[in-house]
Amino acid sequence: MERIVIVDDNDNFIGVEEKDKCHEGDGILHRGFLAMIFNGAGELLLARRSEKKNLWPGFWDGTVASHLFHGEDYKEASRRRLLQEMGLMISEIDCLFKFHYTVRYKDIGTENEICAVTMVRGIDTGGALPNNDEISDIRHITVGELMDDIREDDNRYTPWLRLAVKRMDMQQLI
Repeated sequence: MERIVIVDDNDNFIGVEEKDKCHEGDGILHRGFLAMIFNGAGELLLARRSEKKNLWPGFWDGTVASHLFHGEDYKEASRRRLLQEMGLMISEIDCLFKFHYTVRYKDIGTENEICAVTMVRGIDTGGALPNNDEISDIRHITVGELMDDIREDDNRYTPWLRLAVKRMDMQQLI
């Protein structure tokens, strides 16, 4: 069973807890991240979450979204999951900002998370090898197309991606 970092409202470490327990009921506040990888053409590599996922299966997400293990910072966790889920080895990654959100998925579970948005620009994403247990599909999208698509029908995207896009100066990335 995976144990992830739980925190207080100021993102101070409290301890670790089983991931499944963190998503029960109203959720236990924990650390997570959303990694956004842009290729040389400025397109974001999006991932569709596997149907095997308990929360938001089949929804489009940033390149990778996951949780932190004890002893990791947001950048280390992003690099770990980018390698595990996409087969992408990343050395340099920026941490842009963090935000707190709580959102329930049907009657199945809740994300109650301090979410850091991490980003890498200008890398070759052609070698991405999605882990089928985590990701069912990938595609590249321009920032403008993503913003238009979310405005048109945001129900295809994870709530944390929608929230991150609203908080980012996405026009700067075009």
